[in-house]
Amino acid sequence: MDEQIPRPRPAIAVVRALVGVLGPVLVGAGVVALTWWRLGPITRTTVWAEDGGIFLRERVALGPVDSLLHPYAGYLHLVPRLLVDLGWAMPIEDYARVLSLGACTVVGVVAAAVFVLARDVVPSWPFRLVLAAVPAILPLAPYEIAGNAANLHWFLLFAAPWCFAYRARTLWGSAAVAVLAGFVVLSELQTVFFLPLLLLAWFPLRDASGARAWPRALPVTVVALLGAVAQVTTALTDHRESRPGSPAFADVVAGWVLQPFSGAWDADVRAAVRFVVAHGWAGVLVPLALLVLVVVAAVLVGRWRARWTVVALALGSGGVWWAALLANGGATLDWSHPVAALEAVPPLRYAAASGLLLVAAAVVSASVLVGWRTPVAPATGQRGRTGGAARLVGAVAGWCVVALVVAAAVGNAAPGDTRRSGGPVWAGEIPAAVTACDGDPAKVVPVRTALWAADVPCSRLLSN
Repeated sequence: MDEQIPRPRPAIAVVRALVGVLGPVLVGAGVVALTWWRLGPITRTTVWAEDGGIFLRERVALGPVDSLLHPYAGYLHLVPRLLVDLGWAMPIEDYARVLSLGACTVVGVVAAAVFVLARDVVPSWPFRLVLAAVPAILPLAPYEIAGNAANLHWFLLFAAPWCFAYRARTLWGSAAVAVLAGFVVLSELQTVFFLPLLLLAWFPLRDASGARAWPRALPVTVVALLGAVAQVTTALTDHRESRPGSPAFADVVAGWVLQPFSGAWDADVRAAVRFVVAHGWAGVLVPLALLVLVVVAAVLVGRWRARWTVVALALGSGGVWWAALLANGGATLDWSHPVAALEAVPPLRYAAASGLLLVAAAVVSASVLVGWRTPVAPATGQRGRTGGAARLVGAVAGWCVVALVVAAAVGNAAPGDTRRSGGPVWAGEIPAAVTACDGDPAKVVPVRTALWAADVPCSRLLSN
């Protein structure tokens, strides 16, 4: 009689399917709630920078379609402009709140996607949960980049390596990732630096079952490359107003240590400057050296997919910071020779963007070291060993890194000072703007925002 092959019970299969769906949904919802809460009541009701400036002006002037892929500052901003479209379609007094909630929701979608897409590199769900939550728990996130459309592209950049490297199981999954990759690439120029990770979706050419990989890798690759061509073309043809910088390499490295690295663990980056001015560099370079050891160890012992992911995230962190200093001369300071006056420099948005990738590299490295196994022996098929002094040290180091990330998240979780903490609250400015219209729908009146002012047509204000 033929041997019966055990099959999973239908009830177990249903439970697994529900967990597979509910897990990412719960992760995304939790990230939305935490990101929203960390903003504080004033910040989330205040319009920031381009949200009330160029994005809103071009939405009014060009309409909901032509404005979507209209270049600004040398690249395309698809998702932020879609969010401005949504905010403009709502009651005018709710514009700030809609943008903040919409931006938090996009961050939640990014977190849910990373939780799913990272499973081949970070198989342990607790580590994957910490990884997916990085956009919400990063100490610097609320200060400037969270809760607004203008800086939403940094969170989409965080999703880029996971979109490109993911090896889809099905054609439907590949199509979904391709759509997500399209939104990501058409919103952030620097995603092009992660394009080599597309090779991880193509190789090996066949799965363990013998199925070819290319039909599932092709959609994401085509979408990512087309989007990259659009972004690069825009960068080469569009005018960028900001003055480029030419920072010395020492200033790039020192600035990265004082802002992205220090800000990854404490939102008060000024404290790092004060410490270095008073006590020298050793107090910040020793922790950095220990983290570098963890990352290097993960690259040495990890599987090839995890190795390239860690390398991409680590280099991406430094690359984003360096590119920001090259593109924005105003951010170039004498970081390598800190003085007391440097304490006045607040956290830069580029530091938060770089920090997202840095903390992701740390979490993935920790996952690699905690899950370190010797390779399966081909002859016996036995699982790799987990013992040994080196593996024990690696596991301890990995858990310490995760503990530090969680501790930093808890210590910086409460709403704090942001660039919008002083308002003005958008809804509170609307009555004065309506009065300034004086009943004339042909007028355009300014509405105060944080940093800039929004020019709002009276036809829109009076229609409410």
